[in-house]
Amino acid sequence: MSSEPAFRPHRVVVLALDGLLPFELGIPHRIFGRPKDAEGRHLYEVVTCSVRPPGAVATDADFSIHVPHGPQTLATADTVIIPASYELGPVFEKGVLTDELAAALAHIRPGTRLASICTGVYVLAAAGRLDGRPATTHWADSERFQRLFPQIKVDADVLFIDDGDVLTSAGVAAGIDLCLHMVRRDHGTAVANEVARRTVVPPHRDGGQAQYIHRPVPEPQQASTTTARAWALGRLHEPIQLRDMAEQEAMSVRTFTRRFREEVGVSPGQWLTQQRVERARHLLESTDLSVDQVAGDSGFGTAQSMRQHLQAALGVTPTSYRRTFRAGGSADVRVPSGT
Repeated sequence: MSSEPAFRPHRVVVLALDGLLPFELGIPHRIFGRPKDAEGRHLYEVVTCSVRPPGAVATDADFSIHVPHGPQTLATADTVIIPASYELGPVFEKGVLTDELAAALAHIRPGTRLASICTGVYVLAAAGRLDGRPATTHWADSERFQRLFPQIKVDADVLFIDDGDVLTSAGVAAGIDLCLHMVRRDHGTAVANEVARRTVVPPHRDGGQAQYIHRPVPEPQQASTTTARAWALGRLHEPIQLRDMAEQEAMSVRTFTRRFREEVGVSPGQWLTQQRVERARHLLESTDLSVDQVAGDSGFGTAQSMRQHLQAALGVTPTSYRRTFRAGGSADVRVPSGT
């Protein structure tokens, strides 16, 4: 008889609160509903529940939704996700849970992974799940959130924060980044990239990337830096100079650097490092290449250089990163909080 445990998909329970935003409610279903294993089995099971018995839940749009599960469903979750709501009442106003919400959250088992999208973070904060920990929320709401919860280390300049068993994200589309990050953490880059491709979104935006860059949008008639980026991605294993990238767009280095920042939000050098880190992650997860070979193929040159960059970006060494994914566990990757 086989000693292997029976296959069971990771259960994601999404808590639907009155006043929820339909877009953000749909993000977990879209992202976690896609991944499958080599045998075609869904890696996740996604269900939605309410703090009340099955029935209607109001949204911030001109319609309500029918939620088929009550709060007891939270007890079955491996991961609980709380999307944003505009009707949190005392949770938003005073930082305290309603009796109804407190009773619902009490069903969550110890060790369950918790995540929030946008103002869903108020629920985690009011429940005491973020005391002394880093967290983020929508940039426009971060100052108020910090005043209400001074015991939380609020970082308003990031897309999401992974603090191990509790993850928080900024508003709207940052919820997509957070969910893709969890898929990547659970099952690796290849699975997350396939989900992103099918969802037609970027496969990865680093958690430490700024939420909101206050700069004018480039004029449509301005030349793009797309060609240079594509050229560089095909040569990450080679030394790439800024002037080489500028030449691909027939621009001066100064003009190219300005246009690149306008379009991408970071300098060409920062972008190259991000792409090389991504390349290294993919190779560490999916190949048996030595650390030295991965460093060379990623363009870092030496294992020491790659180690320094991965440690700065992910908080782990290349060997630890590979060992975690090969062991089939969750990578203890601390997404940089940024400044």
